Amino acid sequence: MNQDLEALRKAAYERIETAGSSDELEVARLSLLGRKGELTQLLKGVKDLPVEQRQDFGKSANELKLDLVKAIDARHLALLDDTSVLAEGFDLTRPGLVPPSGGLHPTMQMCYDLNDAFQSLNFDIFDGPEITSELFAFDHLNFPPDHPARDSMDTYWLDDHEAQKGAERLCLRPHLTGGSVRYMQSHTPPFRLVYPGRVYRNEATDASHERAFFQYEALIVDKRLPFTAGRLLVDTILDTVFGRRVKTRMRAGFFPFVEPGFEIDMECLVCGGSGCRVCKQVGWLEIMPGGPPHPNVLRAGGVDPSVWEGFYINIGLDRLVMMRYGVDDVRLFHGTDLRFLTQFR
Repeated sequence: MNQDLEALRKAAYERIETAGSSDELEVARLSLLGRKGELTQLLKGVKDLPVEQRQDFGKSANELKLDLVKAIDARHLALLDDTSVLAEGFDLTRPGLVPPSGGLHPTMQMCYDLNDAFQSLNFDIFDGPEITSELFAFDHLNFPPDHPARDSMDTYWLDDHEAQKGAERLCLRPHLTGGSVRYMQSHTPPFRLVYPGRVYRNEATDASHERAFFQYEALIVDKRLPFTAGRLLVDTILDTVFGRRVKTRMRAGFFPFVEPGFEIDMECLVCGGSGCRVCKQVGWLEIMPGGPPHPNVLRAGGVDPSVWEGFYINIGLDRLVMMRYGVDDVRLFHGTDLRFLTQFR
C-alpha cells in the first residue's frame, strides 16, 4: 500500500503541474481528492490492512492529501499570474469594471443622522415591537374609549382581535408613543430616549401620507424641565440635521398623550414657503406633535407626575426626508423604482 501511495504521489504532482487551465486543474483535483478520487479510494482501503499497519498508512495518506491540496492551491495561483493563458488581445492595463454598489436608503440615512444628533445630547436609543396592544397604543396614552383612532378605519387590528380589549387586543402599532411607556416601566427617571421605527395607519395615501411610514420619537423626563427646553431641543435637532437654520413654529393642538399639546411645523423646503402641494399651499408643513407628557401617561409608565415632568416630540421622519431632498411625493421613498433610489447613493 505504501508503494501505491508513492506511485500516486509522483503521478499526482505531474498531473497538477501540467494542468494548463483552471478547468484542467479542477478535473485533476476531483480525480485525486474527490469522492471517487484515487487517494480517497486508497483511504477507504485502510480497513482491509492488518491492524499494525493501519496507523502508519493512514498517517502517510493524510499527509499526502495535505501536500496535494497545497500543490493545487499553488498551481491555481500560478495560473492566475500566467498571462500566456489569457485570450488574445486581452489588455491587462485596461481599467476593470467597477462592481455595482448599494447605499443607505434616504430614510435610513436621516434616521442615522438623527441618532447621531440625539446621542451627542446623551439620549438612549430604544426599540420596541411593531405588533402592540390596545393597552399600550391607546389605554396607557390617555385615549378615551370612544376615540376614533381605535376604529378599524384608522388602526390595523389583527384578525380575531377586534372583539377583545386591552392587552389582548393586538394591532400593528399606529404610532411610537406607546413604546415610550414600555421604556418608562423598565427604567428609573431621569432619562432621555429616542425611539425610531415604522408605524401603520389605515388611511388614504397622497403626496404627504402613507399607510406604512417612519416616525422618530423623543422623550425627556426630569424633575424640572421648562417648556422652552423642549422648543430649544426641536430647533437644535433640525438645525443639526439640515446643517442650517430652519424656520419652525408651534401651534396649539390636542393630543391625548400630552398636556398642553402643540403642532410643530417647519417651513416647507420644497417650495421655500411659497406654497405647493406638499404643504397644501400654506408654506408650512406639520412635522411633529409635541408637548409635556400627560400625567396619566407618566402614571402608566410608573413615573410620579408630582415629581417628574417631561417633553415629547414625535417626528414624521418621511417628511423630514422630503424636506432634505426637496421631493414632493412621499410615496417615491416607499416604492421600488431604482431610477429614483439610486440618486441617493
